[in-house]
Amino acid sequence: MITLVFATNNAHKLEEVQAVVGDRFHILTLAEVGCNDDIPETGNTFEANAAQKSAYLQAHYEYDCFADDSGLEVDALGKEPGVFSARYSGSRDMEKNIDLLLQRLGENPDRHARFRTVISLRIGDREYFFEGSVEGDIGFERRGTGGFGYDPLFTPRGFSKTFAEMTAAEKNAISHRAIAVAGLADFLQRHY
Repeated sequence: MITLVFATNNAHKLEEVQAVVGDRFHILTLAEVGCNDDIPETGNTFEANAAQKSAYLQAHYEYDCFADDSGLEVDALGKEPGVFSARYSGSRDMEKNIDLLLQRLGENPDRHARFRTVISLRIGDREYFFEGSVEGDIGFERRGTGGFGYDPLFTPRGFSKTFAEMTAAEKNAISHRAIAVAGLADFLQRHY
């Protein structure tokens, strides 16, 4: 079994990733390797942030690892909140972030958006990137209680339910993270 460290302590992310990679890979969280550091995340792209996190983890803890950076891009807002999705309102309070997004969109009929995930995998001295995105629209109000983040606002194209109204299995079948992780898992299975 291959062990990799995922640069997160987010239980939701870990569940999504483990569901896609299966039990051939043992995924450890930051807490499980004793990392309580505030890992730098100062890039202005998802790629830069993911690479920064995986490089830090590998340099300080000497594990093969992967890190992701994800966010919501809303076309009418110039792709905001983007890399600032988790702290859009200036805090990590998702209710405040959602409120600010809805306020900035107002009654704008252009609700097109996408969720994007970029994963940086570091094995030895090599780095590989995997990306996933899902197109959809932002609702005018929250719907659903599942998922996390902006899930109550986001309805993927071709569906009538928001991510927050879907079961975990439904969301994992189409989510941006699932697509990126599927690329990661496929790469690992072919090469390791």
